[in-house]
Amino acid sequence: MSDPKTEEDIFAEVDAEIAAEEEAAAAEMDEPIGPSDSAVDGPGAGVDALVAERDELQDRLMRALAEAENIRKRGERDRREAEQYGGSKLARDMLPVFDNLRRALDAIDEPSRDVAGGVIEGVELTLRELLNVFGKHGIRPIAPEVGDVFDPQLHQAMFEAPVPNVPKGCIVQVMVEGFELHDRLLRPAQVGVSSTPAS
Repeated sequence: MSDPKTEEDIFAEVDAEIAAEEEAAAAEMDEPIGPSDSAVDGPGAGVDALVAERDELQDRLMRALAEAENIRKRGERDRREAEQYGGSKLARDMLPVFDNLRRALDAIDEPSRDVAGGVIEGVELTLRELLNVFGKHGIRPIAPEVGDVFDPQLHQAMFEAPVPNVPKGCIVQVMVEGFELHDRLLRPAQVGVSSTPAS
């Protein structure tokens, strides 16, 4: 398979073709022509036509090169996006696993820890390893705390309730943590938000 032609190679070929056509036109001009032919086609008409054709070919070539460059850039961008965000569906499917492990740990009381300490430690290690794997692939948790200001870009309000001594728009309960994949939101954190405090 031959190497792809460079822009200079293409221009050189076009110029060579034009030069050959100009020589052929000059040879034709040396031949005797009738008076009607010379009246219609002046001595420079053949050269002008070749120059116009060359300019048109050069314009088409430059457009083709620009289009090829745009396709290359678009392909590179699509490749980068596929590399960064291609696993987003799998990541979303793994979030319920994280939620269930977190709920299991939150439900444990001290008597249960005394009875099944080894099992509980295994669940904690599994959750920690899952978070490490998430981190390797650019998945970061969004873990708001009670008292943080509600951010609609990162949080989803599941309910509003008037809470004494809590300003409007503050988080009063965190139900489920959210996650981001690089700079894209995978899932908003599900929270409860304070409304206007009851008087």
